[in-house]
Amino acid sequence: MNCIFCKILNGEIPSNKVFENDNFIAILDAFPANEGHTLVIPKKHYENIFEIDEDTLKEGYAIAKKIATSIKKALNVKDINILQNNGALAGQTVNHFHIHIIPRKENDKVVIKSEQINVDNNRINEILNSIKNSYS
Repeated sequence: MNCIFCKILNGEIPSNKVFENDNFIAILDAFPANEGHTLVIPKKHYENIFEIDEDTLKEGYAIAKKIATSIKKALNVKDINILQNNGALAGQTVNHFHIHIIPRKENDKVVIKSEQINVDNNRINEILNSIKNSYS
């Protein structure tokens, strides 16, 4: 497998580990958006949120919360983004599920933004019904 996170997990590539248990590691991002940018990565390879089982997902987000709390204290930051991308169009650049923890500071260079679009009420109702009817 040519997955960079799997190579890190196998010890083929060095990393700056901030946390490890049986199921996850958390490492400082090698190309951080801000100081302290950390990735929470399951040891088992899942491409994205649609492949990961719910128990592992819950554990990953619980770990992300603990690490975010530690980052806030350690780096004296008030605000943090916790995000996770699924697919290239959503910004996923490594196809191994991972959660980003990005500390935020006043006037930092991190940009997570979208432009608001206008959707009329008829289309909103179509979307609403379509989503509700697609629950599995």
